[in-house]
Amino acid sequence: MCTTCGCESEAPRIDDESMARTHTHSPATRRVAVEADILARNNAHAAENRKRFANAACLTLNLVSSPGSGKTTLLVRTLAALKEELPLAVIEGDQETRFDAERIRAVGIPALQINTGKGCHLDAHMLGHALEKLSPPEGGILFVENVGNLVCPSAFDLGEAAKVVILSVTEGEDKPLKYPDIFHASRLMLINKTDLLPHVDFDPEKATAYARRINPQLQAFLLSATSGEGFDLWLGWLREQMTQVKTVRIRQLETQLALLKGGDRDKAGASNHA
Repeated sequence: MCTTCGCESEAPRIDDESMARTHTHSPATRRVAVEADILARNNAHAAENRKRFANAACLTLNLVSSPGSGKTTLLVRTLAALKEELPLAVIEGDQETRFDAERIRAVGIPALQINTGKGCHLDAHMLGHALEKLSPPEGGILFVENVGNLVCPSAFDLGEAAKVVILSVTEGEDKPLKYPDIFHASRLMLINKTDLLPHVDFDPEKATAYARRINPQLQAFLLSATSGEGFDLWLGWLREQMTQVKTVRIRQLETQLALLKGGDRDKAGASNHA
């Protein structure tokens, strides 16, 4: 977890509108306590976000990677493939610029940009503020493209259903061992830019083995956001996760309906005895 994320010098901005800071830092002697408090408050905001996503039957995914892994290109291709099938929305996280949100909007998908300034990650409080402007798509998918960073996003739950870590073949297959926390926290790893494999020294099997040394349950797909190779597996995974979210929501509604019917019967019975 970061100990200096720049939040004291500049507040985050959502589509260029400043929002209140979520925390401040203290001297090193109190740093551990302060960080624990930051995470506790973040987790409370994450729980509120998660409840909102569940009520909307919205699958929310937190996309994390190093800068330059091809996250946005992958996201644009994904959105183009699914936009006629599901409601979609995107929240972009970058230190500066609105370039990525503009790329998403060009595909015809609603997008909101969070600029963190010197901050190195999104947190649940920032996301909650963004959701006031961009509601979760009901029965659809919200993609959150986090700030390019493999360290700090691992510690901050946004309320997402899953973290998806993207590793490009230009980065080296030992990344999972160098940055283990994010691979441990993720449910899926996408190895991107496979079209470049003939030109780089990268072993996908070794990268996957290293990642599963950290997280044995981690799923992994190889794909190319440029050529579309391997995209069927990724899109199939998204549809499967979406089906699970909808199934859970239907069960919740059925349970609520049964409780309401039970309450009505109890009231009717009490009236008859009166």
